[in-house]
Amino acid sequence: MSVKEIFETMTYGEALESAGEALAWLVDQGDRFGCFIDGTFAEPGETFESRNPATGEVLAHVTQASAADVDAAVAAARAAQPGWEALGGYGRARHLYALARMVQKHARLLAVLETLDSGKPIREARDIDLALVHRHFYYHAGMAQLMEAELPGRRAMGVCGQVIPWNFPLLMLAWKVAPALAMGNTVVLKPAEYTSLTALCFADICRQAGLPEGVVNIVTGDGTVGELVVTHPGVDKVAFTGSTEVGRRIRTATAGQGKGLTLELGGKSPYIVFEDADLDSAVEGLVDAIWFNGGQVCCAGSRLLVQEGVAERFHAKLRARMDKLRVGNPLDKCIDMGAIVDPAQLERISRMVAESTAGEVYAAPCALPEGGCYYPPTLITGLSSSDPLMQEEIFGPVLVSGTFRTPAEAVSLANNTRYGLAASIWSENINVALEVAPKLVAGVVWVNGSNMFDAAAGFGGVRESGFGREGGWEGLMAYTKPVAEGAPLAKLAPMVGQGGPGGGLNRTAKLYVGGKQARPDGGYSRAVYGAEGKLLGHVGAANRKDVRNAVEAAQGAAAWSRTTGHLRAQIIYYIAENLEARAEEFAARIDALAGSGGAEEVAACVKRLFTWGAWADKYAGNLAAVPMKGLAMALREPVGVIGAICPDEAPLLGLISVMGPALAMGNRCVLVASEIFPLAATDFYQVLETSDVPGGVVNILTGEHAELAPVLAKHMDVEAVWCFSSTDLSQVVEAGAAGNLKRTWVNNARARDWLGAEGEGRAFLDAATEVKTVWVPYGL
Repeated sequence: MSVKEIFETMTYGEALESAGEALAWLVDQGDRFGCFIDGTFAEPGETFESRNPATGEVLAHVTQASAADVDAAVAAARAAQPGWEALGGYGRARHLYALARMVQKHARLLAVLETLDSGKPIREARDIDLALVHRHFYYHAGMAQLMEAELPGRRAMGVCGQVIPWNFPLLMLAWKVAPALAMGNTVVLKPAEYTSLTALCFADICRQAGLPEGVVNIVTGDGTVGELVVTHPGVDKVAFTGSTEVGRRIRTATAGQGKGLTLELGGKSPYIVFEDADLDSAVEGLVDAIWFNGGQVCCAGSRLLVQEGVAERFHAKLRARMDKLRVGNPLDKCIDMGAIVDPAQLERISRMVAESTAGEVYAAPCALPEGGCYYPPTLITGLSSSDPLMQEEIFGPVLVSGTFRTPAEAVSLANNTRYGLAASIWSENINVALEVAPKLVAGVVWVNGSNMFDAAAGFGGVRESGFGREGGWEGLMAYTKPVAEGAPLAKLAPMVGQGGPGGGLNRTAKLYVGGKQARPDGGYSRAVYGAEGKLLGHVGAANRKDVRNAVEAAQGAAAWSRTTGHLRAQIIYYIAENLEARAEEFAARIDALAGSGGAEEVAACVKRLFTWGAWADKYAGNLAAVPMKGLAMALREPVGVIGAICPDEAPLLGLISVMGPALAMGNRCVLVASEIFPLAATDFYQVLETSDVPGGVVNILTGEHAELAPVLAKHMDVEAVWCFSSTDLSQVVEAGAAGNLKRTWVNNARARDWLGAEGEGRAFLDAATEVKTVWVPYGL
């Protein structure tokens, strides 16, 4: 037999990683684990079995935490937090560096334990997960060191409640624990019920590394334990990675509690292959995109879109590659795909595929081991974009496919989803790739690659894939808050008076929708009295239909988001110029409404417009220093349509302080004017009409905040809601936003100094933008 014949006919033999060390560690722990609280493992309580999904064998018994356990863990974290924060950046950096070194030292133990517990291939756990775990602790040790210099005026949130999924148990722990500790927070972490063992091993490593007691606490159990953690009154910040359904429930449950919240949820990520792509490379990239970790990846490239001219050839190459995939024992270093995490997940995947009546199903003809949770790599072609399998997250090794004709159609199909986590673009034409990338509604875009991650690059989604970022500078802000808190919110009451306007005309100010003055749908209005009790005029009472009209106008002005920062800056400066020309008039109006302070407020408005004009072309993003030959660009993109409930106490300055950053960053906005002093806002839209602001970019409604806030919060075409009313509507807004998981920014019953530094700054710019990380490898 020739060497060529041997090469073509030889098969892989087993290359098993020894499980001895991991099993010995389990035995040393007694195979029974209590929760890790205040630096020690508690006595096990009621337990459940943790099984190896590849064999069904029981690995250990893990405690189902009780409410008392969660209380104890939060109390320990609360007691430890002041001391941990007081260590300073350097002190925390030393501990994080020690954790990074300990993870390196125990990398083999952790990788094998991860494979036994989750069913993922050992080479993925060893070469990808553990390398990134170490990277996150190492990177965030540096962030701790730099915090005081680079994030002045910020401090720790306090106690962080973190709930992580079963697909990347240790990596998700690192993504959440490392930045939290770096910024001075303490942690109560709840690992997934299926995969708790590496989190418990990490707890043991924390003890060995000398981490102060109470800084990291781990409570185990099912979803009821996670609910106890996220709703606990002693938790200041919640971070969750998991399903969109659960994320929506968490948003509702935490509404109005004043907790910080970040959600990294599901996805149905498009994998777009253009006809000029290197098809063989695209096939290999697709193997990594969908069959990595058995497709149990939130950002998996599970929705293949191929240009029609090469679709048949690409699918043929893909099927040929699928025929060579190996499914088997996860401890075998030669297999491509291991086991599904649990029989329940295996049943869900099987049911979703079986219930689909459309498309052509191709399952890879690979032998599946008996006795475990295995599913073959599967391709389903010929589906329409509305088919349930093209819309719903399967979370398994199932790839669904459709075709497109033009780049514009590719973008339309890719964005035809309620999710927005990640996307991959394959093209040898960099112009095509970089033309399409900004148009995709996704938090991460990979060009000629997939599943690229690093601690320096932010990761997270938009739409129903959640909000917030993990990694990079942008990931740190969610774990910090301003050092100074605002004063308690004081609800303002309308001025009272009686009688008519005397010899003046009885003017009723209209709404401002789509660049035009519009009568309120309901036809109702209310009187506005000044500080001296004089009737100053009437304003329309907007209702649900008026909100609908305003949002439709804002959506129709999407071209504003594609304009240059230079053009937006010019228009904002022009608004300032026209406002200053009428300064005396506006100052007199504010004096009549509020009694005094008009000249100071108008001067502050002009200055603030200059601030936002200055920022319009200067907040575009940055390059992340990732360890690759290429670029990872953190681009700042507009959120979209922002609904804002403007402050009552600063009728003109508050509106401009909210409108300015939204416009500067390319958003369109629906502004609900001060409920108490609305006439300043209705006068201001006359300035907008003469300042070249395109119709629909700014829409101004008047009416009751309590009535209009929930309508904006629940509107499916609004991407973010800000609420600064003197009526505390935080709970109403956050609960309403759970419908499509839009971003919110609420005052949590705290006042803001609109004349001072609190009325501007990067907090507004961050709220007005989304971070899209675009990865562009280059070179040979």
